[in-house]
Amino acid sequence: MSAPIAPRLTGLIFLAALAWGTSQGIQALSTPAARTRLAETLTPAAFLAGRTTAAVNRVMAHYLPADPWLRAAGGVWRWALFGSGGPQVRAGCGNWLFLTEELRPWPGADAAMASRVNALAQRTAALARSGITLRIVLVPDKSRVAQSELCGAPRSAQAKSRLAAFRTLATGQGLTYLDLESILRPEDFRHTDTHWTSGGAARAANAIAAAAITPAPKTEAPVTDWGDLVRLMSLDAAPAAFRPAPDQLHRLIYPKPEASGGLLDDTPAPRITLIGTSFSRNGQFDEALATAFGEPVLNVARSGGGFAEAARAYFTSDAFRETPPAQIIWEIPERVLGQPIGPEEAAFLHPSD
Repeated sequence: MSAPIAPRLTGLIFLAALAWGTSQGIQALSTPAARTRLAETLTPAAFLAGRTTAAVNRVMAHYLPADPWLRAAGGVWRWALFGSGGPQVRAGCGNWLFLTEELRPWPGADAAMASRVNALAQRTAALARSGITLRIVLVPDKSRVAQSELCGAPRSAQAKSRLAAFRTLATGQGLTYLDLESILRPEDFRHTDTHWTSGGAARAANAIAAAAITPAPKTEAPVTDWGDLVRLMSLDAAPAAFRPAPDQLHRLIYPKPEASGGLLDDTPAPRITLIGTSFSRNGQFDEALATAFGEPVLNVARSGGGFAEAARAYFTSDAFRETPPAQIIWEIPERVLGQPIGPEEAAFLHPSD
């Protein structure tokens, strides 16, 4: 007598799922990134210490071919049903999204901020002795400038008082800096992204070079784009209908500043260097600065670099030692001021400790 259909069907579904899962695992382990990560752990010592197992687990968690779609399904579920952006994003009014990192408190924030302000004062003085001007530019949190759009998204007491705490410390150290809080407006930030628009970046650049006359740039046709907060919501691979509405942007066209040529067209290194974070990589900020100052700007900022990664890389580079600039613009997001300081940053901030 033949077996019932239901158990057969269940068995077939189980075998199909097992085959699909095995295929996903094999494909994940076969990617170049996975092979590189696993190669470091394919030793008896690493296996006995559990590092091989940990590496395999990480590969399975990050390199499955279906991972983008699984993340997208989770993101769509959260956003469509609950209006939630997940652990890294908070939804505000309408189409406004905010980075949780701006809103939360950080342990040891007061000591971390004091250490960074002290290092900024020391670095400013040291550069001045070498004839280099350091211009510190503080970019306020998007949630501070557009706080009217939070609509109930929780903002910690530490986040609210962070800028005032920085000002007090900077004044005590005699530190000169440009605070963009009174300059930037809510419309200077993208709705679905952490960063400023091209207009906001231009406003900031004009404030830095206050004496410069900036030619009015032309604009291209409007650009439709989703920002980094949509990616953090795991919706970057989801169909457009299941994402928040995209930003409607204009890309500005700036005239290219001309650098004076030397013998054999040997163009000198730019006299202005820009260090900082993804703010300096977004919104055409470096182009706006070059236009405002009327000369080229070397952009060595690093996306995701936090407070000091770009500065640490630049100040220890051959480029800085061999062709130091006349001035350095250090762009610093407010939200990184009180974040924990890692060992590499600590060694850079206080090399004599």
